[in-house]
Amino acid sequence: MSEKTQAGQIRTEVHGHVFKIVIDNVAKKNSFSPQMMAQMSDAMTLLDRTDDYWVGVLCAEGPDFTAGLDMPKFFGPTAENTELRPGNIDAFALKSRCRKPVVTAVQGICFTIGIEMMLAGDIVVAADDARFCQMESKRGIAPLGGAHFRYLTRAGWGDAMYHLFLCDEFSAARAYKIGFVQEVVAPGQQIPRAMEIAGLIAKNAPIGIQVTKEAALKYIEAGERAAIDYIPKIKDRVFSSEDMKEGILSFVERRSAVFRGK
Repeated sequence: MSEKTQAGQIRTEVHGHVFKIVIDNVAKKNSFSPQMMAQMSDAMTLLDRTDDYWVGVLCAEGPDFTAGLDMPKFFGPTAENTELRPGNIDAFALKSRCRKPVVTAVQGICFTIGIEMMLAGDIVVAADDARFCQMESKRGIAPLGGAHFRYLTRAGWGDAMYHLFLCDEFSAARAYKIGFVQEVVAPGQQIPRAMEIAGLIAKNAPIGIQVTKEAALKYIEAGERAAIDYIPKIKDRVFSSEDMKEGILSFVERRSAVFRGK
């Protein structure tokens, strides 16, 4: 994972007790392929299970964090299937969650799974040029990486439904106001600041930090589990709909979708 390739990949770096995970597919606005999703899971698992890694930093190369999924590689006739390793940490913290604290640095486009991954972590630093959008329902599908409940835990019902229903684009300032983002900095400073925060966390006792996260999660895990268990029903309903086929086709054909509610 340390060498760059043209295909897009997840790279990792070690900085003392800080484990840095880098999304690197700049040519495609850091959109994720199935292989990159598997690599992200591997990296999160390495962070979780390596004793010397106390804090994780998730960030991205280039002007954008991620445009989301490389849709044709996940849906349709050219879809690829890459399974995660059994027992791995899930990047969306749905099946299993990293025990270590994760600081995420975002910039530019941060759409769909980008928001879900950052909300699956703990602290977010955003460049003030960051743009957020949970647009799945514009494509005939629905958020399947945890947005349906993590928007609620971060923002509350009204603000959560406002953005989930409108599928609108919102700014770093708005993300800060509703609790998605903890700090907003000048573009280019988001990764150094995330690394600085991670370094400050790493000065504390790692076991104390890990059990603090574990204990805090006890407060919300029952509700999260019910929401996670409901995802297959959401998936079945949207994946069997005509609207999903229209949404993906409209994306490929670069036109507005015409939905029929079927």
